[in-house]
Amino acid sequence: MQKIDRYEPIVGKSKIDELRMLAGYLKGKVIQHINSTAVGGGVAEILSKILPLMQELGVNTQWDIIKGSPDFFDVTKSIHNALHGKDTLITKEMWKTFNDISSQNIREMNLYGDIMFIHDPQPIALVKRKSGMRKSKWIWRCHVDVSAPDRKVWDFLSNFIDQYDAAIFSSAHFSHKMKPKQVLISPSIDPFSDKNREVTQDEIDAVLNKYKIDPRQKPIVCQISRYDALKDPVGVIEAYKMVKKYVDCQLVLVGNRAADDPETDKIYGQVLEAAGGDPDIHALLVEDIPYEINVLQRVSDVIVQKSIREGFALTVSEALWKAKPVVASAVGGIPLQIKHKYGGLLCHSIEGAAFAIKQLLNAPEYARKLGENGKEHIRQNFLLTRHIREYMLLFLSLYSDSGVVTL
Repeated sequence: MQKIDRYEPIVGKSKIDELRMLAGYLKGKVIQHINSTAVGGGVAEILSKILPLMQELGVNTQWDIIKGSPDFFDVTKSIHNALHGKDTLITKEMWKTFNDISSQNIREMNLYGDIMFIHDPQPIALVKRKSGMRKSKWIWRCHVDVSAPDRKVWDFLSNFIDQYDAAIFSSAHFSHKMKPKQVLISPSIDPFSDKNREVTQDEIDAVLNKYKIDPRQKPIVCQISRYDALKDPVGVIEAYKMVKKYVDCQLVLVGNRAADDPETDKIYGQVLEAAGGDPDIHALLVEDIPYEINVLQRVSDVIVQKSIREGFALTVSEALWKAKPVVASAVGGIPLQIKHKYGGLLCHSIEGAAFAIKQLLNAPEYARKLGENGKEHIRQNFLLTRHIREYMLLFLSLYSDSGVVTL
């Protein structure tokens, strides 16, 4: 049995049959994905799940990584922050670093796709090779919140974006005036990945023993995200301290290192300082071991995603897939995943997050119902099969003069 068939009991036979039909129309085309890292962060995680399934469907899908120095990734992190609207200084020397490394990648990378699928700002300049690949179609995929970007940074990137055939965003709120067609495609989760599959009791016990966490002692409030200022882990600690005055709970913060994020240690240090030695705060800097994340979500009583800005936040979908009650900021793609007071609770401040967490800890039956509703919403809208379908429809539309695919 092919792996794609495992999804049939979850999404239905007709959805799987449609994927096979769409894949047939793409026979002979090569899709080349390019991003900045093979591990860490949502982009790499999504690609690692989508590619094998598309290849199994018969679509020739490949994945390559750009080269970059630490200085280059310092610059692209600053660009990332500026796109999120954070006040960020990018000097002439930093732009020179970005341009120099980009030029090196433009010269040296093997670009061969019929469809060039470029992810985020780090490899965006590769589109300069487009004129030499006249039969290729170029897509830029933006995974970050660009609803209110720094205008100078956005204008700089627009010089590249306008050369693409299509630009994909995770939320309609991120749309901007631009030359290429714009497409809304939300990210997704794989219910069979190690991060989302059912886990055994032995796996649960091993993870809890490893990190010295006892869910029987006190209810667990948990946030799983990179240690990034825009994920506001210090704000989560502040919210926890407010809740702690009324409900005796423990906080678990979980993050890992991404190769293209140089700020992890700085933010992690701020988290430890804010924790102040509280024995009920577990601030974990972990290896990227998906089943451990899975376990920590499943043993939590409330899962938080208190981002200040957010592209999509797949951690929300992951938590809801496990029928967990979620408290999350109403930013980026999060409101697409959570219907307030139906499939989770949205918040707008530290105080709002604390109020919602306390409410769920004090009303376990209400929390359970929110989790059940949230899981069904994810099943219908944010699983990998929907994501693959929308990607293939976009690929096909690029070869239609009218921009519309007729099947």
